[in-house]
Amino acid sequence: MDMETKLQEIDGDVKGNRAVLYMKGSKDFPMCGFSGQVVNILNHIGADYETRDVLQDPVLRQAIKVYGNWPTIPQLYIGGKLVGGCDIITELFNEGDLNELFE
Repeated sequence: MDMETKLQEIDGDVKGNRAVLYMKGSKDFPMCGFSGQVVNILNHIGADYETRDVLQDPVLRQAIKVYGNWPTIPQLYIGGKLVGGCDIITELFNEGDLNELFE
């Protein structure tokens, strides 16, 4: 699949789901520490979210970086907007602001 088609697919996914985490691995089996930390936080607050494994699709892995203009993975989208990666999610959680984004 080409980049433009993949970007359109991501756009539909981000806008069609309340929350989507683009990560390495899955909710059940994160494949990197940063992805695992975000999954742990989201599960801890009882968030309802989907995940997409960028390790299964090299075009997706590059396209998500272009789509969000964000160089690293994981990337969390809520309500069609990029919230951020591991550091930002951790900070929002520690400050008690992450739950509000899911309400």
